[in-house]
Amino acid sequence: MNRETLISVSLLAVGAIFIIGRVFFSEHGMSKAYVRAVEVRSSGTAEDLSWTKYENSTQRKFHEAVTKDPDQNDYQFSLSRTLGTWVAALFTLFILSFLYKDNPLYKIAESVVVGVSAAYWMVVGFWTTIVPNLLGKLSPGWIKSWAMPGLETEAELLYLVPLVMGVMLLWRLAPQGTWISRWPLAFIIGTTAGIRLIGFLHADFLGQIRNTIMSLIVITPETGFDLWESVKNIIIVIGVLSSIVYFFFSIEHKGYVGKTAKLGIWFLMITFGAAFGYTVMGRIALLAIRIEFLLNDWLWLIDPSNIRI
Repeated sequence: MNRETLISVSLLAVGAIFIIGRVFFSEHGMSKAYVRAVEVRSSGTAEDLSWTKYENSTQRKFHEAVTKDPDQNDYQFSLSRTLGTWVAALFTLFILSFLYKDNPLYKIAESVVVGVSAAYWMVVGFWTTIVPNLLGKLSPGWIKSWAMPGLETEAELLYLVPLVMGVMLLWRLAPQGTWISRWPLAFIIGTTAGIRLIGFLHADFLGQIRNTIMSLIVITPETGFDLWESVKNIIIVIGVLSSIVYFFFSIEHKGYVGKTAKLGIWFLMITFGAAFGYTVMGRIALLAIRIEFLLNDWLWLIDPSNIRI
């Protein structure tokens, strides 16, 4: 066993001992979820309906309710949500285990996350796209009878076209029918490219041109000549023009053209660096959220919101 493996195994053993101690020997334990039962009534239908909804609660409110009335049933311990917290914490640790090296725990977590995400979006797509926008258009009475009671629309046979094209896409799963799926796939790619092209022209290309047309000398009625706004506009215009010159390859980058192109490189590198720094800060924020989840919701080592006793 090399030194790196020994250190990792030692940290894992210490962590396991600490968790076992928190679970069995700590006064309040760790990672317990509580809910509050709320009675919900609906009077908008032919007959009054009522059901019980369970909202997230805190350990402090649970103990306060039990202290007042030991037989109360409004605040309860939730085993399912507690197990969910444990699963989330363990999968977070499985993903972080990649810092040591690629291992089976990381692969299990990765596969589960990808599989669950694919299944989730498949279900969401079925209930938000296929049912209301396809089946609801072809047979509104049938969909209204079992899925969408409030659906008010008429049958439109034109939606047989996307239904047929969707079935043609499924032929890609058959070895002998792959060529059939190319027709709807080509139609989807072509229409999407055309629609996105128009969107990008209006939002990006024309938007950038519009935002570059600005006054280099800014004079306001309140303060007169605004030095800062003028300098800012000049820098923006110079940065845009010099960056365009860098991508202009019809003329060799020598003399004034070469110097302008080098200035454009500086603007590009500053932009890429700022974008990369923004991305890194976003990832660090996600890491901080997961660490807070482990220390607060799972291990109960911190209590920033004062929700536990």
